[in-house]
Amino acid sequence: MTHVEPTWGARAITSIRHSEVQTWVSTISGGSTTVRRAHSILAGILDAAVADRRLAQNVARGVKLPAKGNNVRGHAYLTHAQVQVLADHARHPTLVLFLAYTGLRWGEATAIRVRHLDLARHRIDVRENAVKVSHQVHVGTPKSHRSRSVPFPGFLLDPLHELIAGKSADQLVFGDGTSHLLIPASRNGWFTAAVREARAADPTMPRVTPHDLRHTAASLAVQAGAHVKSIQRMLGHASAAMTLDVYADLFDGDVDAVAIALDRARHESSVVILLSEEKDREV
Repeated sequence: MTHVEPTWGARAITSIRHSEVQTWVSTISGGSTTVRRAHSILAGILDAAVADRRLAQNVARGVKLPAKGNNVRGHAYLTHAQVQVLADHARHPTLVLFLAYTGLRWGEATAIRVRHLDLARHRIDVRENAVKVSHQVHVGTPKSHRSRSVPFPGFLLDPLHELIAGKSADQLVFGDGTSHLLIPASRNGWFTAAVREARAADPTMPRVTPHDLRHTAASLAVQAGAHVKSIQRMLGHASAAMTLDVYADLFDGDVDAVAIALDRARHESSVVILLSEEKDREV
């Protein structure tokens, strides 16, 4: 809120113009991450206003933003076993598993209501995104501004049944059903404590944040052989190109896999040709 509140705090949302947002973005000091984070906060507030029909459109969308900086830290990916270890040490184990196997963003997952779950089809209707802004939670549309249907694996069925038992259709799946679960504090929150305990149990586990569980979902999907278009739809990316760009490191091995597959296919084809020739000679 360092950059948002001083500029927009006293403004009526209906008075904000697209050109003003563009000018504001261009004057924010700091790197691209700082600029994008500030813009995301303002855009999230206006998304909520559009959802409440207080605005016809979000004037913060379509603003030109600085290019993303290089990913110095890189993505952290957990294995299936490491996800389970982390969940075993977490205060909200089902949420950890849910994030790691659906790829939903924190705000999307914590905004899921009972009516958004199709337990028979193992599907989640992602329609809302909860963002905390200045001690208040604002609920708007997903980051892509489009709802999407995301599958979840069968082993989550029983834990989800337990979470929604006794809740009405409009109550939240995670937490007490009324208040959105806030993202835990990075230094001393329950997620950091779970990571610390999990790393003690498995020293090979990398340090991860809640958002790294989204990266983990992408990694596990690639390992399972999912097509990039399916991963794009699961994550809510605008295009498959974006998915390939964000997770280029996960697809590096595809080049080797293609060569191996072509070699195997040629070998199998050659065997068929040889067998056919031998059969012709016998005749």
